This record gives sequence, C-alpha cells and structure tokens, in this order.
Amino acid sequence: MTTRRQVLARSGALGAGIAFSGALSELFTGTAAAQGTGGRSGYGPLVEDPDGVLDLPKGFSYKILSREGDDLRSGEGKVPSHCDGMAAFAGPTGHGHRTGSTWLVRNHENRMDAEHRVPAVDGLTYDPAALGGCTVLELDRHNEVRQERVGIAGTSTNCAGGHSLWDTWLTCEETEFKAGEEGYTKDHGFIFEVGFRNDRPTSTEPLKAMGRFQHEAIAFDPRNGVVYETEDAFEKPFGLFYRFLPEKPLGGYGSLHAGGKLQAMRVPGVPDLSVVQEPGTSFEGIEWIDVPDPLAKETAIRFQDFGKGGITHAQKLEGCYWGGKSVYFVSSYAKSEEGSKADHYGQIWRYDPKHKKLTLVIVFGPDTDLNLPGEEPDNICLAPSGGLMVCEDGEGAQHVFGLTKEGAVYPMARGRQNIGTPEEPAWGEFAGVTFSPDNQTMYVNCYDPGTTFAVTGPWQH
Repeated sequence: MTTRRQVLARSGALGAGIAFSGALSELFTGTAAAQGTGGRSGYGPLVEDPDGVLDLPKGFSYKILSREGDDLRSGEGKVPSHCDGMAAFAGPTGHGHRTGSTWLVRNHENRMDAEHRVPAVDGLTYDPAALGGCTVLELDRHNEVRQERVGIAGTSTNCAGGHSLWDTWLTCEETEFKAGEEGYTKDHGFIFEVGFRNDRPTSTEPLKAMGRFQHEAIAFDPRNGVVYETEDAFEKPFGLFYRFLPEKPLGGYGSLHAGGKLQAMRVPGVPDLSVVQEPGTSFEGIEWIDVPDPLAKETAIRFQDFGKGGITHAQKLEGCYWGGKSVYFVSSYAKSEEGSKADHYGQIWRYDPKHKKLTLVIVFGPDTDLNLPGEEPDNICLAPSGGLMVCEDGEGAQHVFGLTKEGAVYPMARGRQNIGTPEEPAWGEFAGVTFSPDNQTMYVNCYDPGTTFAVTGPWQH
C-alpha cells in the first residue's frame, strides 16, 4: 500500500488547510473514465465571484437553477428549504423534448421548523404533518429549467439517499421519530422510492424492511442487488453500517417492496471504527448480523442486542457509493468529547464483499485544528476528470474540494453566501454534488439558503 499526502496551498483556497492520506487509487475504480484519466492538478486557484455567491476556477461559470422561497414551476407552492442530497438522471427524449435533457432529483432536509415545507400534493404525501421530501427538476441540454415539481412530500429530514439500478431515487429519512412525537402523525426513519417517469411513479409506502433508523445514504451492488446503508445517528452509541438482502434481488422497479433481510456489520474485536487511524489497515472475516427488530418498535436498532461480540459503531456515517467491486462509505468525523473512542477528521472505508474485507482507505484532516475548513467530508462523487468531488460540512468557509488520482487536493468551489452576521459570519454547507449524464455539468446544492447550482467549464481538462 502506498501512502500519499497533499496539503492544499493557502493561495488556492484562502487559507483552507486540508490533507488526505491513503491509497488514493483505491477510490477511482467506479468507471472506465475514472480509471483512464484522473486529472493531475485541478483547475487552478479560485476566482472571487463579483456577485458574492460562488467562487470557481477560471474558465468555469455557474447558473442558479432554483432557490428556496421562489415559486415552483408546477404552481404547487414554494421551492422548499434545506437542499441536500441529489442525483442526476438522463431525461426524456422525443415528444418535443431535446436530447441531452436531465432529471435532477433533490432532497429537502426539512424538520418541523423549516421555513418552506415541501408542498403536500395529493398522491405524493406520506405524512401530511411532515415538511420534508424531494423535488424534481427537468433541465434541457442548456440547463434551462423546463419543469420543477414535488417528487414526494410528507417525509422528514431527507438527507441523502442513492440511485437504484432501475433509475429511481431512494430518499432517506435521517430521523427516527414515531407517530405522536414532535407533531408527526406517522412513524419516520424510512427509505422511500421516488420516481419521475410515468412508468415508474413515486411510492409513498415506506420500504419498511430496509429498516427504521437515522438513514443517510445507500449504494447498490450492481451484481446481485444487495443494498448498503449508512446511519448518521446523533448520539452514542453511534450509527451502524448495514446491508439489505432483497427478497427479489435485481427485481426492478417496485421490487424492494417485496421485503428482505436487514443486517448490520460486525468487525470482530472493533466496537468503534474511530480507533482505526492508519490508512491501509484491513480486517478480514467481516460478519453480518441479522437486525433483531428492523422497525425499531421499542428500541432503536443501534441499542438492540446483537448477541455475543456486540456490533460495530461509527460516528457520522454519511456518504456511500459503489466503485468497481466494492462499496465505499464515509465517516465524516469522530470526536471523543461526544462519545467516540478516538478522534479523526474524516475517513473513507472500503468493503469488499467477495473477500469479506474492510479497509480504511483515506484519512481526512486539516493540517492544524478541527475548526478550519477541510474537515468533515460529506457527500462524494466521481468527477469526469477521474477525480473525486467532496462536499465538506464543517466550520469556516465551505468548499467543494477535488481529489485527483495522483494525490493532489484542490478547491473546486467556495460558497460566499453569508447566513450569519458580519460579526459572526457563517456559510451554508455544500451537499448533493453530482454530474450530468453527459459529464458536462456539475450540480451542487447550498444547504442554506437552499440553492441549486449548475457549474459548467472545461471538465475534461
């Protein structure tokens, strides 16, 4: 295993200190394009935006597609608050539509205090009292918005999710409130399947067999249909890493409603992943233990009795994606003062199902202290240049960082929207980074104020 470390130059991100160490080539196995390119140095320093919204490298530009509080094109209500996880899908062709169109499915992490709820639409609403959900944008090949409408409503705290193998979006509720708590009329903490094609409509029936817990993200094994799930629990014992074995593997649209078995990962002898600090550390013989009560009727899953040997926890389990023959998942940070066994600024783990092997691939961290930007990786995705795009969710100015196959770290975007005060500035985190099917556009959200951007430029450089 080779180890690389690259500290971002101060001139590149106005003082941001960030470091990655580990076998970076591990991360770029998801696509042929990623393996074949892998940009070497990024796109140059960020140029300050004269409008004070989004700083990008020279040659790149942005378009604001949608902002919270504006009217939805559908007339259903306002654009909801708290834009979070997102995915892009190839849009329709024919019937008057131009080729190259894109569907953009966007989560809204609304709790009960959200300023702009996801409008409750007949046939698309699970719990009328809940304010979260998803919206769907249809874009033409020039990133002009053709449609903007509700995808699902009446869910809560829709944080991330993942795309299915049949072009639907699985949106995840990052909460576990029950009916009667906090004003909700139904239990929450589920995954829902959101469709945007006429032949694959949204289902407001939760995928209960996939568990009721503080979901973050999911990723499918395309070979057998197994679904991996992360849990971002807010207090100890922290979240678990799960796999779901569908009753109808690779069954296509609607098949997840047939049920299946939910299991949690046990790393023998490791009750808390935060104690692992050295990139390249591997564990073999990973075990998967049946979850006693997936619906958590009486006890949250992470508190349940998993028998002799217990179960393995980790703080802030967030992003999750499939690459090559393995699934990768992110632990955004760990803090001993909050209950973790050790501290770290962010990790990426790789699980190889065939060999039942878990490896710590990448360790993140500012080169000074936890309050500098550069810590807390959240959403991640592969970029057309072959690198990785990482949304950070920490203190200070917020960035989208790029990581190349050769180990270079570079700033791709910096948010300038101040949601604090001149005396105590604060910036909305980035979330939901994803690329158009033709790899010509990066889409990314600012969480607060909820804003969706389309970024174009010389991506293949």
